[in-house]
Amino acid sequence: MTDTLLSDCRVPVLGICAYSGTGKTTLLLKLLPELNRRGLKVAVVKHAHHNFEVDKPGKDSFELRKAGADQMLIGSSNRRALMMERPVEGDPDLKELLAMIDQERVDLILVEGFKKLALPKLELHRAEVGKPFVFTQDALIQAIACDDATVLPADCALSRLSINDVEGIADFIQGFMARWTPVAPAPLGPSCDSVERKQLSVTQGVQRILAMVQPVAETESAHLTESLGRVLAEDAISPVNVPQQTNSAMDGYAFAAGAHDDYQLVGEVFAGYAHEGTLAPGQAVKIMTGAPLPEGADTVVMRELASEQAGRVRFDGAIEPGQNVRQAGEDIAVGATALNAGQRIDAAEMGLLASLGLAQPTLWRRPKVAIFSTGDEVCAPEQPLKANCIFDANRFTLQGMLAKLGCEVLDLGIIEDNEAAMVAALERAAAEADVVITSGGVSVGDADFIKDALAKLGNIDFWKIAQRPGRPLAFGSLKGKLFFGLPGNPVAVMVSFMQFVQPALRKMAGEADWQPTLIKAIATEPMRSRTGRTEFTRGIAALGAGGQLEVRTTGSQGSGILSSMVQANCLIVIEEAIDQVRPGDAVWVQLFADLM
Repeated sequence: MTDTLLSDCRVPVLGICAYSGTGKTTLLLKLLPELNRRGLKVAVVKHAHHNFEVDKPGKDSFELRKAGADQMLIGSSNRRALMMERPVEGDPDLKELLAMIDQERVDLILVEGFKKLALPKLELHRAEVGKPFVFTQDALIQAIACDDATVLPADCALSRLSINDVEGIADFIQGFMARWTPVAPAPLGPSCDSVERKQLSVTQGVQRILAMVQPVAETESAHLTESLGRVLAEDAISPVNVPQQTNSAMDGYAFAAGAHDDYQLVGEVFAGYAHEGTLAPGQAVKIMTGAPLPEGADTVVMRELASEQAGRVRFDGAIEPGQNVRQAGEDIAVGATALNAGQRIDAAEMGLLASLGLAQPTLWRRPKVAIFSTGDEVCAPEQPLKANCIFDANRFTLQGMLAKLGCEVLDLGIIEDNEAAMVAALERAAAEADVVITSGGVSVGDADFIKDALAKLGNIDFWKIAQRPGRPLAFGSLKGKLFFGLPGNPVAVMVSFMQFVQPALRKMAGEADWQPTLIKAIATEPMRSRTGRTEFTRGIAALGAGGQLEVRTTGSQGSGILSSMVQANCLIVIEEAIDQVRPGDAVWVQLFADLM
């Protein structure tokens, strides 16, 4: 998928695609000077099918590399060359090669080879080579440059270029560059629902869920002290200027800037008080931080640059009119929108609302969520542990995450393993809550009574998600209320909640256009995954010695190892197209700060 391969590219990437003998390199040798003549700086990535060498035995760089240097960087006043030992089976990783190019210094990247990879390409074709067309099997071909003897199929809609018309091909490339837009990264898998898949990507699962979520309709007013974690239902409009008066940004002296050697002191102004009257030219007042600027003053000089003697004050250094003054309304003007509806209130938002005198904001009602655990093997932690049983952890991790999202929780406890009890619990949950969440009982082979109970009361789909941990997921409608059936393993419950339940509840609570926070970090250890699924590895992210964000795993990644979530501060996201991460590779991390 192009969204995986090209998501880190900031300049257009175009493949030059052809069978051997068509003349890819011959064309590039003519094309590059023409593109340079047009003012374009071009990088080229070439696929070599053999164990090539870029230097010769006897050269220092060659001998040092052969002696064991994993990376050999040689530089002169004209050029630099980086040689890296990266033995791999099959083709090299084009995404890794593209990341090595200094994209700040080029306008375009041309890729010679890699014709089977998902990137936009210009196909070259010569009839005499006797090979089939590539475009008939590759929808990413943008145009075809061919010789006069080539006969294209009658239904070919691609632009036909002459393989010998270098200027025409350069025109096409410039048009391609003009149409190019950066590819948005898709660390959680593709979003296109038309792609045939045995398992849904994480992104596809979230999109299907959000399509069924309706925000709550009821609003209520609450005091600021009860607003933390709630979502604004109306824009917060400022009734005052912030700051309310033009005031001093520091302790010092206020005056009207002008051609004076010194100023007559005529008063002192403290925060919360004002100077009576208007300052005349050549007059100044001593002023404290936050105190309103007297009429006639426009400038403040800090106390450390002032010399006061016999009722007059002088200043050292140049004075810039207007310095150290905060204008009334420069932060928020009266009538301006301070916070938008749909914004979640955290500590900073509470302070801002308080500074405006908005002590009773209008909020959306809290979503009410019913939770319970299932299984005769599950025991409440306040009870003695029975033989062959485990303490119930999932219900409590769910309560903690739901509390962080500002939800009202209806805890129905542990439901025993029989269909009647399950039906009764589900009916009560659907009657009293907006959302119902269970853990366990959604995998193939789980007790049939859970699925039977759900079938009697609602419309539930059982999905296989292309992720680990947490592949099984049940989702649907239960008497008109949303239902989530999460996996049974504690880590899988938390990961599935983060990816699927969290965005649903945020939308239901009225939070506008929320997206998970994912940032890039440098892996400090190797990690393995399986292509075709998103791997969520528990990680510890921290700044490294070089100032970059680095991440390592918490060790063993079993789905039942809840202590690994305690040690972690993020999830390391290994994308679907990646089967291994090497130390030094950039990976996406999803920080816990939003939820845990």
